[in-house]
Amino acid sequence: MLTVVIVIHILVCLGLIVAILLHSGKGSGLSPSISGSLSTFAGTTLIEKYLDRITIGLSIVFAVTTIILVIYLK
Repeated sequence: MLTVVIVIHILVCLGLIVAILLHSGKGSGLSPSISGSLSTFAGTTLIEKYLDRITIGLSIVFAVTTIILVIYLK
């Protein structure tokens, strides 16, 4: 059980790092170069919108696995 949680935690950590690095900063970043001309009505790209959702989901899984590891290793 512990090994499974640790593996999930490591994969989520790597995914979270990649997702954060793909976010655009103050007008630059990697996501505009990937998305091309896909835009939504708010001015943000479609990929940026989904990238936000992925980052939030990974953050929640990261928090849950961290709590599980703290409780299990206590």
